[in-house]
Amino acid sequence: MVSVGIDDIAIHFPRLYFDMEDFAKLRGADFGKLNRGLGLAAMAIPDVHEDTATMGANAVRRLIDRNGMDPSTIGRIYLGTESALDGSKPTATYIMDMLEQRYAPTHGKDCFRNCDVVDLTFACIGAVDAMHNTLDWIARGGEDKDRVGIVVFADNAKYDIGSSGEYTQGAGGGAILIRHNPRLLEIPDIWGVSTMPVHDFFKPRREVDTRTIVENVLDLARESGEKVREGLAERILKHLPRSSKKDDVMFENPTLQIHKDTPVFDGQYSNRCYSESVKQAFINFRFKAIREGRYDPEADEILTEQWSRIIVHLPYAFQGKRMFPDVFRHDRRHLPMWEGIVSEIGPEPFPEDFPDTPEGLEEFEKANDSYRRLISKTAEFKQFVDERIEKTTRASSLIGNQYTGSIFLALMSSMESDYIENVDMTGEKLG
Repeated sequence: MVSVGIDDIAIHFPRLYFDMEDFAKLRGADFGKLNRGLGLAAMAIPDVHEDTATMGANAVRRLIDRNGMDPSTIGRIYLGTESALDGSKPTATYIMDMLEQRYAPTHGKDCFRNCDVVDLTFACIGAVDAMHNTLDWIARGGEDKDRVGIVVFADNAKYDIGSSGEYTQGAGGGAILIRHNPRLLEIPDIWGVSTMPVHDFFKPRREVDTRTIVENVLDLARESGEKVREGLAERILKHLPRSSKKDDVMFENPTLQIHKDTPVFDGQYSNRCYSESVKQAFINFRFKAIREGRYDPEADEILTEQWSRIIVHLPYAFQGKRMFPDVFRHDRRHLPMWEGIVSEIGPEPFPEDFPDTPEGLEEFEKANDSYRRLISKTAEFKQFVDERIEKTTRASSLIGNQYTGSIFLALMSSMESDYIENVDMTGEKLG
């Protein structure tokens, strides 16, 4: 089987940060809840000269320099982001432009001419999709072609001021070197997949008609003490097609399209979607592993016990350990130890125990949320988290949400922590 995977990772994060204790004082929030409850210590903030492209370019530069790479040997740079700078061309092209300027004096102005670049956007999984694609491309080329690809993640995780997501902000970028016979992590070709068309978190394009814009401006004038004559809005709208402002971007069309960088989201619903998706992806992975003869549930140790570290997307540091009880439960229901847990916390709720109505479904979800919390407080789950998840949270606590890069920040956090603590992870499996 062809061996492909992660050969090296480089990161770049803004030097500016907001201490979470200061944030709590500013917003009148409970620092204990943010710190001990969610694992938040600080959030990275881009400086005025930093954006998705600069953070991504700095990470790639660090990767190239550290590995002494010739830019002309890089076959692709695929970017995962939901903070794109352009509505048409990939933000990856802006990254490539900066890299060309950097390396032209030593490698020629066309050193990236034959490098394929593209953006992949799918909320917080875009960089994982970019990695899937690049792994397949590397493997398809075979060892003799020695293809080299770089996966970039870069995002500015912003939320509306005063919103419930404001304290989970962050920013940064990273670059992942993908090639044959990797030094860091070999990645097999089995992936668990779960996709649901839900609207727990999205950035819609909004439309505002010209009348609303004019009326809101006049309302603002009234609020500021100005006397606005009756019927002025109608006269402005009638005059607009022949006015000096008719070609202005705000008035050239009957409606103005607005795109905000900050999302529309439902935190509680999003947590449930996250938990369900992780569980279903795990079930799908288990099914594929059995089908392909790589896992025997009758003879082998359960999957989550085979994985020395478990790497998940962390929009905030403790998200993983708060959502993973569903997989922990699913993988252990058939074991004697689960009977002991049930005797301690009681039987789990099932959908069929509730009315088949929207209200009944909500009752089940609330009961399941409560049961998830009960699982998280058991000694067995706490030990599981301490051994397999805790190290992945350390960097997120200090840097904050990375959107599509959060899962890779968790991976780096785990690897760096094990390296510092002299833990030999050679040959170990990660989930």
